[in-house]
Amino acid sequence: MQKSKIKVKICGITNLEDAQVAIKAGCDAVGFVFFKESRRYITPRRAKEIITFLPKKILKVGVFVDGNEKDVRWAAQYCGLNILQFHGDESPEFCDRFKDYKLIKAFRIRRKRDVRNAYRYKVFGYLFDTYIKSKPGGTGEKFDWELVRGLDDLGGEIFVSGGLTDKNVLQAIETADPDWVDVSSSVEKIPGKKDHDKVINFIAAVNGRNLTLTK
Repeated sequence: MQKSKIKVKICGITNLEDAQVAIKAGCDAVGFVFFKESRRYITPRRAKEIITFLPKKILKVGVFVDGNEKDVRWAAQYCGLNILQFHGDESPEFCDRFKDYKLIKAFRIRRKRDVRNAYRYKVFGYLFDTYIKSKPGGTGEKFDWELVRGLDDLGGEIFVSGGLTDKNVLQAIETADPDWVDVSSSVEKIPGKKDHDKVINFIAAVNGRNLTLTK
């Protein structure tokens, strides 16, 4: 049975204006990338400055790629993050060290066996993104959404990411039946700067679908 309320995370936020546009449009969470090799990298200091101006009800997610525990914990506390997202090769044992936080573990998908790897983890959320060898995330490319349908037995929130736009997000929701959709590069003008019309149209597409189901 399809979820009635699909939530939206806008990731790769690097400035206050983009965050405010996304929030006004109706997103549920914003993401900050603390991976220095990313074109959407933001320093913890800058992220904290932005978070200071954001409503408490909006979830603030920090994205890390194979970070060390001390640095991750420092950034999480310093910025006031609600959720940690691990987008690298973090082991289940490493993730278990962060039981005091809500944690999203990302998995890059090429085939069904990539999905089965998620069952090794016990976390708040499971994010499925497109596999591209040189990129841990922000690919802007789709994967086969059928591969992640029917994963309620994982016991956590299901996030779908990778190449989503206002034109295909409803198809992704219909096919994968996630709890969340997560978008970054597909709603940008350039890496790190959002296209506000694309952000607004994307969230409107999802929330329009939510409104229809709740009438």
